[in-house]
Formats: sequence, C-alpha cells, structure tokens
Amino acid sequence: MSMSDTSSAIARGHELQVLIDELYEKYLPHTAGEVATYIPELAKADPEAFGVCVVTADGRRFEAGDCDRLFTIQSISKPFTYGMALEEFGPAKVFEHVGVEPSGDTFNSIELQNGSNRPFNPMINSGAITVTALLHARYGHKTFEYLLDRFSVIAGRQLTFDRAVYESERRTGHRNRAIAHLLLNFGLVHAEAEAALDVYFKQCAIALTCRDLAMMAATLSNMGRHPVSGRSAYSITHVKDMLSIMFTCGMYDYSGQWAYRVGVPAKSGVSGGVITVVNRQLGIGTYSPRLDPYGNSCRGTEVCVEMASRLGLHVFDCLNVGSSFLDAIL
Repeated sequence: MSMSDTSSAIARGHELQVLIDELYEKYLPHTAGEVATYIPELAKADPEAFGVCVVTADGRRFEAGDCDRLFTIQSISKPFTYGMALEEFGPAKVFEHVGVEPSGDTFNSIELQNGSNRPFNPMINSGAITVTALLHARYGHKTFEYLLDRFSVIAGRQLTFDRAVYESERRTGHRNRAIAHLLLNFGLVHAEAEAALDVYFKQCAIALTCRDLAMMAATLSNMGRHPVSGRSAYSITHVKDMLSIMFTCGMYDYSGQWAYRVGVPAKSGVSGGVITVVNRQLGIGTYSPRLDPYGNSCRGTEVCVEMASRLGLHVFDCLNVGSSFLDAIL
C-alpha cells in the first residue's frame, strides 16, 4: 500500500478529518475578497477553488477540497530561501543584509530601515529579493535549479515551474525592479541585481498544490526533516529562525492580528496559499485565491483561526501541550 493510500485509510473517521470536512463545508460558501490581478496571469485563477490539507509531524494526512490543484508559491517561498541563506552564510552575515523587524508596511513597500538601509525583514519583497541575491551571488546561473531541487526535497516530490506566471511577473514587475535597484544603490545586493531578480520571479512561480504546502509545513514542524521520506531539509537551528520570522512577519501587516488570533508561524502568498506550522505537531496548507486587503487568503485565514481555536493550537493556549521538554529528557 502506498503512503497516499495509507494516509487516506488513516484519515477516514478520524476526528481531525471530521473537523477538516466541517470547516471546508462551512467556509466553501464564503465569497469575501478579490483574486489578485496585479500579476495578470494570477487573475485567471478560479475564485471558487478551495482546499485544506493537514499533515502531522509523523506523516499522516487529512484533507478536503481542491488539494491537487496547482498554483504558484509566490511569497510562501520567502521563509524557505531565508533558511537556505542562513545555512549558506550564517545568521550574522544574513543579518548584515536584512533585518528581522516587522515593517508595518505592505509587502511590496519601497522602504528601508532608517540608519542601516536594510530591508526590515525577509518576508517582504525587499528582504526576499536581498536573500535571493545572496544565493545568486554564490550559485550564479544555477541558482534557480538549486532552489527548485531544495523545495522539492522539502515538499517530498519533484516540483515544477509555471512559465506563464513567471513571464507575467517578469513583464509587469517594475516595482520589484525599483526595489532591486534601490538595494543595489545601498550595496545590499551584488552588481548582477537584474539576474538575481529574475531568479526571484522564477522562485515565486514554482508550482505546487495545497497538499505540497501542508507537507512543507510538516517538514518544518518536524524540525526540518520530511515526515514521510525522512530526508533532512534544514538543521533544527535554522528551522527555529525561520519559524520565528514567520511568526512575527509572515502575514504582512496582518501579522499582529494573526499572532493574536491563530498564534503559530505562518506565511501567505498572493496566489491564495497559506502555510501554517504547529511546532512538532502538524503543518497546515490551505488554498483559496480570494484575498483580503492585506493580501492573505480570506478562506485560508478563517479556516486557520477556527482550527486553532477548536484544537488549541495557539502557542499560548492552555490546551497546546506541544512537545514537552521534560517528557523528552525523562
């Protein structure tokens, strides 16, 4: 029996599957929000598409809806490239180029920190472009191949690339070009800023599914090791840093409300995906392309809010016993 068959067999009748089915049916009629149009290719998304998938840290899977539908990763790529940069250069070097503070601005703001002139954090476009440029300085024309291979390990299967979305972003990404040249002006990216920006556009156009997002979240939940394949994607130290940034900055300028209402690390993307990590317990992936004014999926946000409440997932919830350090050493 394949892993997929095993997961489906475990899921039937399980209380978590019952909850996911209930939340899917509850939020399916919700039509709040608008599909992103500033990247023309994203405007073609089906606004009715909706999927919810949960993968536990030991590899069990529970899902409902459009969990096989492909879409592009967009900004959900940011914490993963940030983790790669931490591995390659170490936190001190990365911190010289990008900070770790919430910005309070929109994700595509052309704004740098006063004094240091660094991007505020790696979850906004200026910080993410800086991180990708660091990787490009090391890997050159092989950078995107390297990123795609690494993302595939994290997801547990070979991911693909949506060329139509990439071309659409490349043709219309003038604001990101302005950001890249501002970073070049302050010496935060190397001279091949345009080439690095092209990798960033490709990185955002990696195609995956809601199920892939849940698997990637579960890999982070499992301290950097894929819960099914067992392959290591990140060291525990770097996972801690990635989750910290996701917790404080992952949902753009809604991050404070997310920390208050959901209380676990997360990252959203303008194609409609949301990835949520419950440390050492499970990963959640949702997909619904209608976005709120902050750029986050409306259905995805509400599903995660209710799931956190119903299951006590919030890091400060008395129901969330998580992974006990005392139990681990006894």
